[in-house]
Amino acid sequence: MNIKKRISAALMAAMCALTFSACSGGSTSSSSSSTSSSTTESSSSSSSSSTESSSSSTSSSTPEVKLPEAIKVAALKGPTAMGMVELMDEDEKNNLPYEFTIAAAADELSPLIAQGKVDIACVPANLGTVLYKKTEGKIQALAVNTLGVLYLCENGDTVKSIADLKGKTIYSAGKGATPEYALNFIIKSNGLENDVNIEWKSEHAECLAALLANENSVAMLPQPFVTTAQMKNEGVRVAIDLNDAWNESVQTSSLLTGIVVVRKEFAEKYPDAVKDFLDRYSASVKFINENIDEASELVGKYDIVPAAVAKKAIPNCHIVCITGDEMKSKLSGYLQVLFEQNPASVGGAMPAEDFYYTK
Repeated sequence: MNIKKRISAALMAAMCALTFSACSGGSTSSSSSSTSSSTTESSSSSSSSSTESSSSSTSSSTPEVKLPEAIKVAALKGPTAMGMVELMDEDEKNNLPYEFTIAAAADELSPLIAQGKVDIACVPANLGTVLYKKTEGKIQALAVNTLGVLYLCENGDTVKSIADLKGKTIYSAGKGATPEYALNFIIKSNGLENDVNIEWKSEHAECLAALLANENSVAMLPQPFVTTAQMKNEGVRVAIDLNDAWNESVQTSSLLTGIVVVRKEFAEKYPDAVKDFLDRYSASVKFINENIDEASELVGKYDIVPAAVAKKAIPNCHIVCITGDEMKSKLSGYLQVLFEQNPASVGGAMPAEDFYYTK
């Protein structure tokens, strides 16, 4: 396995720049191809007494399985990469055809995807449709891999609901990106757009510093940064899970963080490879959610976040693997909310039907 680690100085900010059969998928596909070929030859031999046309028909009915020599996969540090650590481990142990790149920031991945240097990538949800527009439809969404990972944290004990934010200052990073759109939507949905002051910072670390310096202040932080902050300072309290606040404000969509995208050309040429990846990725997500101790060690091993942080953060990272029609429903609903706030956030227009890979 070739894991390329790209680590920027703003590691903590990138942790969530964000964000979903385990042991034998790739080798299974190869084995399946071999078995299929063997079966065809056996069928042809055993039917030698049959008509020649019958033998020909049997041979031509066996579908050809196409798998590439290498499948290039990229993800961001944080929950979008945490969900695939078991797949990364299986790749390393069993010499599967995957090559992984773990990047520190989304702007590192965008050119790689646009230039076709990456086949499959885990990216922020709205970045997928921005790339779809920029590449004129050459990108498709495979799965939702991370639900909301944003939390309103307080240095105090006064905020119990969204209504309690009235008169507060909220420190947040992510202006012009998903955090801003999500926070603005929730505040506006609760009629507080004129009663809350949002002070934008360049990094999550700055938000935390401001939170700790001002009693009864509020900061919007992502996982796993929330866990890191709490491990350093016990005074940081999670006041509101933005997933809950979003669901209370709108029932037609979910708050999303990350999705998995694929190059359309790759998906059309190698549908078996796409299926193999989704099967393995789904198994990896299941593993990380059900085996937190083991998964945390793998997260640390691949330098995504420290194992101790991962162990506490995983239950709150909302790592999933949602595909097909459910993926389309959740993602399109979320993108519609962003579009109504700022069309540029989704590339200027809602994506067409071919953006959603639902095979």
